[in-house]
Parts: sequence; structure tokens; C-alpha cells
Amino acid sequence: MSAASVPLKGGGHGWQVILADLALILFLLTLSALPAAEAETGRKPTDRAARAEETRARTATAAIAAAQALYRPVTDGPTLAEWLAAQPHDPRATLTVFARYRPGGEAAAWDAARALAAGASGGAVPVRTIITAGAETDLYASLAYDEVPAAYAQ
Repeated sequence: MSAASVPLKGGGHGWQVILADLALILFLLTLSALPAAEAETGRKPTDRAARAEETRARTATAAIAAAQALYRPVTDGPTLAEWLAAQPHDPRATLTVFARYRPGGEAAAWDAARALAAGASGGAVPVRTIITAGAETDLYASLAYDEVPAAYAQ
């Protein structure tokens, strides 16, 4: 008689019971962590609005990469086109024009950002514009390895 045909004592299902016990323990540990997560954040983890807000925050943060070069328009300084021509050409780079405005200055910020972006005409790099409210008015351009989300690409 071979070892394969010898019946095991006790049914031979010990490993299945152990695996089921471990799965149950893992489930209970996960379930017990939910109230702690809710107490920490103040909202239910399954709340759709909370998940959508977290997704938007992560997406917006990930869309702007660290700059490889910054340009600020200054009197008697180079134009944006001259500055771009002096930068190393990389097809992965994107030029982002950032305009920050104080309350009531939306139209002026948009006009300044549009004029700066027009200075990058020539198509050497993709250009996008981000306009936000802030405590101070500011205008600059960032050359970085940003990926423009498909929803915003023209």
C-alpha cells in the first residue's frame, strides 16, 4: 500500500480550518480598525463625498511636478520666448504659467497669464495656465516634467 492511498486520521482538513480561522481573525481586526479611522478623520471611510474629495486633492497635487526652471517677468529681463530658447529642449517638459490674484483681481490675473502664455508661442513645449486666489498677486512660469491630465489637454 502506498502512502497516497493511506487515509489520514482526523479527516485531513486541519490546514483548511486554520486558514479559515486566520481569515476570520484578519476580518475582525480590519473591522475593529474602522471606528478608529472614523474617530480620527471625523467622517465615515465609506462616505462617497469624502472619497471624492480625497481623490481630487491627490489628483491636483500630483499634476504639478517640481520645477526644473522658473521664469519671472522682470523689467529689462529676457522675454519668455528668449528664456525658453536658452533652456535645454526636452519633449517631456511642460510650461505652466501660474497667476495668483487678490480678491477682485481675477480679470487682471487672467489677462497677465494669457499675455505671458502667448509669449511662449512657437509650440516648443505644451503650455497650460493655472490661476488661483491668494494673499498676494504673483505671476511666473515653471518648466517641469508635468503630465497634463487628458481632461485638460487641448
